Amino acid sequence: MFKIISDSSCDLTKEEINDLDVSYVPFKITIDGKEFIDDYDFNLNDFLTDMENTKNPITTSCPSPFDYMEEIEKNKDRDIYLVTISSKLSGSFNAAQVAAKEAKEKYPDINIGLIDSKSASAGQTRLVLKLLEYLKENNSFEETMDKITKYIDSQITMFVLESMQNLIKNGRIKKSAGLIANVLNIRPIMMSNDGEIELYEMNRGMKKSLDKLMLAIGKLNKNTENGVLSISHVNAKERAESFAQKARELYKFKDIVVRQTNGLSAGYADIGGIVIAF
Repeated sequence: MFKIISDSSCDLTKEEINDLDVSYVPFKITIDGKEFIDDYDFNLNDFLTDMENTKNPITTSCPSPFDYMEEIEKNKDRDIYLVTISSKLSGSFNAAQVAAKEAKEKYPDINIGLIDSKSASAGQTRLVLKLLEYLKENNSFEETMDKITKYIDSQITMFVLESMQNLIKNGRIKKSAGLIANVLNIRPIMMSNDGEIELYEMNRGMKKSLDKLMLAIGKLNKNTENGVLSISHVNAKERAESFAQKARELYKFKDIVVRQTNGLSAGYADIGGIVIAF
């Protein structure tokens, strides 16, 4: 028996969460003093409306060790796998680590796998689904951890932002640089490198950046036949579905899945953003 517990950087749908028996430990997101809990009852439309209307930065707080420990306690008779957003982007991994240490002291025989996704959004979603595949193969706990660790290092996560307003408001890029980028219609392609976000390429216009993002898949992954392309979007279903269709025409992925982001990813990628993992 096993249990996967993920923080809410993962973009599985409510239906998938129930069907796959995955538990979420939510982030909390605050906009102008109003707190949103990124759980099963999260209202994305209200969140996006408030996010679009505020002039202030949104703030996020990761799950606490207590939050993780609560889920571990419920599943202490199973092998437990804790999956978090990249440890270089949030304190969620550290909180999970503290909870895992406490649980092992309390229950010496428990198996807890601590998994730093080195990713977020579409990348973390794809990782959780791959972990489920390995678990259904009846691998041992140690074999599963070895396989998923290797898989993490082979996965690539990339994204394109329609708007840089949240990055500007949260001070992740200088206001002057962000305003210039907006005026010049620059839409950068970003990617994860060992859990950190770095610039892959800069282009003018969303269409050009998405076209270059499509080409990047082939440059960075020469063997797509047995892989899955995971696409997450922030209130941009038509754009994401169009991207998926082009990918089907160009590449031979085993599957291509489009999902709406959950709250945390929506807060970072902003309205119109596209995140992919392959």
